Amino acid sequence: MALYGGIGILHCNNTIKDQCDMVRRVKRFENGFILDPFCVGPSATLCELDTLKQEQGFSGCPVTDNGQLDGRLVGIVTTRDHDFVKERQTLVSEVMTRGAELVYAKEGISLEDANEMLMTSKKGKLPVVNDDMELVALISRKDLRKNRDYPNASKNKYKKLMVGASIHTRPEDKERVRKLVEAGVDVVVIDSSQGNSSYQEEMIKYIKTNFDVQVVGGNVVCVAQARNLIGWGVDGLRIGMGSGSICTTQEVMAVGRPQATAVYHVCKYARQHGVPCWADGGISNIGKIAKALACGASAVMMGSLLAGTDEAPGEYFYRDGVRFKKYRGMGSVEAMTTTSGTSSDRYFSADSAVLVAQGVSGAVMDKGSMKRYLPYLLTGLRHSLQDMGCKSLLELWEALQNGTLRFELRTAASQAEGAVHDLHHVQRKDFN
Repeated sequence: MALYGGIGILHCNNTIKDQCDMVRRVKRFENGFILDPFCVGPSATLCELDTLKQEQGFSGCPVTDNGQLDGRLVGIVTTRDHDFVKERQTLVSEVMTRGAELVYAKEGISLEDANEMLMTSKKGKLPVVNDDMELVALISRKDLRKNRDYPNASKNKYKKLMVGASIHTRPEDKERVRKLVEAGVDVVVIDSSQGNSSYQEEMIKYIKTNFDVQVVGGNVVCVAQARNLIGWGVDGLRIGMGSGSICTTQEVMAVGRPQATAVYHVCKYARQHGVPCWADGGISNIGKIAKALACGASAVMMGSLLAGTDEAPGEYFYRDGVRFKKYRGMGSVEAMTTTSGTSSDRYFSADSAVLVAQGVSGAVMDKGSMKRYLPYLLTGLRHSLQDMGCKSLLELWEALQNGTLRFELRTAASQAEGAVHDLHHVQRKDFN
């Protein structure tokens, strides 16, 4: 998600360690200066490097005299140094690059100059040292390629990919927040079906008082709810109640609001306070992304839309020759009774003897990799803005505010006319 200009939110139906490990994996995927590189000592074995590769995804790293970041740089070991060494108990000191062959940069060098030095030397990694030859940072050629291939990636001020994580409002979630902040999370999303509660008020105030991290509160559907959350200090709002494809809150609880109406009115109010809003629920195609943004949303959450991709959690299965992936709502009984991490407190049911489902479990068709699907969504959205006569989202929101952008109600006949019709049979393929 971050590579293509968005941001992924890691769910919290898992242990704190699992969620924090996922945050760290995102943060290490692309860097400018790697300020906390993995290091090994000269006495480490190639077997230990193999373990490092298995756990972290790479086996090339600086070699320091003490095996720590602040140690004196004595060499660097990469895959080409040990790839064909059969004896994996061989010491790193026997295969590492050292001496005159070792290329490094001095502390204080700019990222642009360091990247140029990396390209000129044709090395895979460039250690950065201080005047005492102590390692202070590392730069990787892979990050250069990622920067070239994904120019619109979402990055923070440290040039690391952005990632968010969800939490609940239980007292033990305060420890989860602390660990997530230590892992480097950029935004915390409080996951609740109804955000205007004393539980969320306490959690928002706790986070904003103790941590320097952005908080997205919700969910809300009306101005009264939004007013309270903005007053409590949220940095963003999630809008939607019962509009998700697997959510039954409106049907079972008779509570909720049509999504377009909720997004328009809440965004109109939140804009006066400089608080961005996410449209959460009801996004099933490019057209609905465009509608949500046209109603004032700054971003959209795409649960069901991306649930069928390879990168989404869930198990694949086949039915009638078609590949599906299992997809369940957090309000389903199955999700609320799972042992790996319960979602029942999201619906204020953690201590209830009787669970009332506000969601279902189902399946969605396989959509392949997000690397193919996200470019399709982005291109389609650009075409939608082009057809509306807006060069950018800023122009779209300006047109919404000054009344240039207009919505029109469509009759049932108009909706039928706007869909595929009068064909003997249809073979539909949304993207190649």
